[in-house]
Amino acid sequence: MKIISLFAFAILLLSGCTAGKDNNAGAQSSASPNIILILSDDMGYSDLGCYGGEVETPNLDALAANGLRFTQFYNGARCCPTRASLMTGCYPHQTGIGHMTNTPADFSQHDLGIPEYRGFLNKNCVTIAEVLKDAGYTTLMTGKWHLGISDKSKWPLQRGFDKFYGLIPGASNFFKPVYPRGITYMNDTISVTDEDYYTTDAFTDYAIQFIDEAKSENSEKPFFLYLAYTAPHWPLNAPQEDVEKYKGTYMDGWTKLRETRYARMKEIGIVDQGWDLSPQNWREWDSLSEEKKAEMDLRRATYSAQVDRMDQNIGKLVDHLKEQNIFDNTLIIFLNDNGACAEGGELGGGPARQLVTKEGYFLTYGGAWANASNTPYREYKHWVHEGGIGTPFIVHWPGVIPKEKEGQMISEYGFLPDLMATFVDVAQTAYPKEYDGNTIVSTPGKSLVPLFKGENKRIHTEPIFWEHEGNKAVRLGKYKLVSKWNSAQETTWELYNMETDRSEMHDLASSETEKVEEMAAMYDNWAKTNHVLPWNQVQELYRKKNAEK
Repeated sequence: MKIISLFAFAILLLSGCTAGKDNNAGAQSSASPNIILILSDDMGYSDLGCYGGEVETPNLDALAANGLRFTQFYNGARCCPTRASLMTGCYPHQTGIGHMTNTPADFSQHDLGIPEYRGFLNKNCVTIAEVLKDAGYTTLMTGKWHLGISDKSKWPLQRGFDKFYGLIPGASNFFKPVYPRGITYMNDTISVTDEDYYTTDAFTDYAIQFIDEAKSENSEKPFFLYLAYTAPHWPLNAPQEDVEKYKGTYMDGWTKLRETRYARMKEIGIVDQGWDLSPQNWREWDSLSEEKKAEMDLRRATYSAQVDRMDQNIGKLVDHLKEQNIFDNTLIIFLNDNGACAEGGELGGGPARQLVTKEGYFLTYGGAWANASNTPYREYKHWVHEGGIGTPFIVHWPGVIPKEKEGQMISEYGFLPDLMATFVDVAQTAYPKEYDGNTIVSTPGKSLVPLFKGENKRIHTEPIFWEHEGNKAVRLGKYKLVSKWNSAQETTWELYNMETDRSEMHDLASSETEKVEEMAAMYDNWAKTNHVLPWNQVQELYRKKNAEK
C-alpha cells in the first residue's frame, strides 16, 4: 500500500493540478523554462522594423529573426480590457473590467455596481501570476498594472506576483512620474528624485534586479516576468539624444510614410500583395505651414524615440539573460496592448513647447500619425477594426522553435486568452476550476505551443469575440464580422474576408447575408452569456452614477 500511495503522490505532483494556492509550489525543476511577457503600450502595427517600420528596433528585430512573427494576433482595443484579458485568459467582461478600470481621481468612476463592470479584477478569474506561482514559478512584474487601483487588495502582489515595481494606474510623465499616483515598489508608493530618471529604463533595471534576486534566492526555480512598458503611450517624453536621431525624418509627412511602410510590408511579407491600403481620412501634409510641419515632425520623432528607447532596453534585458546563461531556457513573447492612439485630435494634444522639456501629461502625436502607425489597417485604439486590435506578436524560444522555422511568419490567428493557455502548457500545469474558494470561469484560450513547435494547424475553430464601447466583432475562420458604434445606436454589421482583404476595404455584408446572420447570432449569444451590455445602456448607467454625486 505504501508503494501505491507513493506512486499516486508522484502522479499528482507531475500532473500539476491547481485548485488553490501552494498546491504545486516548488514543483518545477531548473529545466523548466523561464517566461518573459513584454507588453508595449499604444504602439501601431507597423512601427517596429520587423513589421515594416523605419524606427530602429534591432533587438526586437533580432528576436523575430531567430524566432517567429505572428501576422494575425489580436489584442483587446484598449489598455484596460487588453490587460484584463491578457492577465486572466478570459474575456474582459468576465473579469469585471467590461469597460475601464478605476481612476485615481475617482476610485468609483468605472464601478457601475454590475459584476461585469466593476473596474477591477474579480475573484472569479485567476491571473497568470497566480497560476504560475502555484506551478513553482517566481512571479515578477515591472511596469503598468492598470487592473484595479482603489486599494492594495487589487494590486499586483495581491494577485499572484512576488515582486512589483511600476505604475498602478495607466499613465504618467516618463521623467517625473508623480501624477496620478507615482511609482509603486512592492506595496508602497515611493518618490522619484533622480534627475536622470526615465520610466522605460527603470522598468528594465528593476526587471533585471528582480531576476537576479530570484535566481540568488533559488537558482532552481524558473521565473515569470511580466514587463509592461508604458512606451510609447502619451505623454510624448523621450531623452533628447534619442529624439535627435529622428528629427527631420518625418518632414515628408504621413501620406509618404504610409506609402513607404506599405511597400516595405508587402516586400517582407507582413501583408499580402492583394490587400489595399486603407484610406487616409486626414488632411494633406502640404496644407500645413512650415512651422506646423516642423512641430508635427518633432511629435512623431519623439514618439519614435520612445519606441527606440524601449527596444534599447529590451536589448539590455536580453544581454543580461545571456550573461547569466539563462537566455536559451527562456521563452520571450512581445506584443502590444492596442492599435495606435488617435487621442488628442488630428494633429495631437498638448502644447508643442513641452516637447523639448521633461514636462507634459496629455501630450500626443495625433490621429494623422496614428493612421501611419497602423498602416495599412483601419481605425485605432478603442475600435475593433484591424487598426484597433491587430498587434505585432514576436516569439523567441531557443530549442523549441525548430531551426528551420526561425524567422518565419505565422499567419494563423490568435488572441489574448491564448497566452494563459500557452503558459499553462509551458509550465505543464493545469488551469484551475476553483481558486481560494472561488469558482473560476473557463478560458476560451488555446495553447500556441504547437505553432511554436512548427505544427501547421488551426488553433481556433470556434468564434472569438470583441466588444469595447459598443464596437464589436466576431472572427471565425477567414471571416470577420465587425461593427462600429454610431450615435444612432444601431448595429450596422460589416463582413470581410481576412484572407483576401484584411485591410477591410471590401464589405461583403450585402452579398453574404447568411454569413452575417450566422455570425451575428454567435455574437448575440456570446454577449448574452457574458452579460455584455449594449453601449447605450452602459452610458445611461454612467449618467445616473454622475447624477447621484
